[in-house]
This record gives sequence, structure tokens and C-alpha cells, in this order.
Amino acid sequence: MGISIQRENFTDFVGIEAEPSPWLKIEQDRIDQFADVTLDHQFIHVDPERAKNSPFGTTIAHGFLTLSLLSHFAESFGIAIEGMVMGVNYGFDKVRFLNPVKVGSEIRGKARVLEITEKKPGQFLLKYEITVEIKGEEKPALMAEWLAMQVVAGQ
Repeated sequence: MGISIQRENFTDFVGIEAEPSPWLKIEQDRIDQFADVTLDHQFIHVDPERAKNSPFGTTIAHGFLTLSLLSHFAESFGIAIEGMVMGVNYGFDKVRFLNPVKVGSEIRGKARVLEITEKKPGQFLLKYEITVEIKGEEKPALMAEWLAMQVVAGQ
């Protein structure tokens, strides 16, 4: 995890923006593998020749591929409450795909903590504002409000 915080002062981290994750290049092979796993073989993702004639001019990553990479990016920007024994994806309040990720692009994740709530003793719900940036592009690939539940030891 990117940042470790004390249980006693977890509210001090609301509003904090973590360092962005490292850039990750999106290659056609990754897009093709995602298409195989999800059974989404739309030509704009997997057929470079046909995609040349699309509005994008090339193949693009699936929006859900970009979204799924948040788990990878969170290794850099995520917060871990001291004593955490388990963290689970709790879902999303909002997801918007704003700009296509063209093959060969580099993307990275940024996160700002919106809320941290102790739902039950030792169970913390974290809400992040997530932005996935595309290197060289002003408009991000996606923005989301992501929820994560952390369980800490000793409760």
C-alpha cells in the first residue's frame, strides 16, 4: 500500500491526495487478453486495421480494462489503516469514462481520499476520488468514486 495511517487519526487523511502511480503503457496484447477474458471482441479493441477507420484512428482499450487497472494503481496510492488484515473492493458510487485510451498510451492512477468511516468497530469504509490520467492528454480516461472496506486486527 502507498500510505500507512494510524487508527486513532484516520480522519486527518480525508482530503489528502496521494502521489500518482507510475505510468503503465497499454499495449495491444493486454487489450487482446482482456477481450478474451470478457468475450468483448468489438473491432475497436482488437482489429487494428478496421480501427484505423474509426473515429479513434487506432484500437482503444476497453473502458472496463482501464477500470480494472485501479487495483494495480492502488498498490501505489492506496491507504492502509494500521493493523489491516484484509481489504476488499466495496464497489463504486460513480464511474465515468471520459476519454478513450488508445493503444500505446500510458496511463496512471491518482487518488484523493473523500471519506473514511468506521462502519463497525475495526471495519473502515474508505471512499476515494480516482482519476486515471493519459500521458500527454488534458482530459482523463476516467473518473470514479471507489469504495474499499478495510478490516483491522484487534476488534
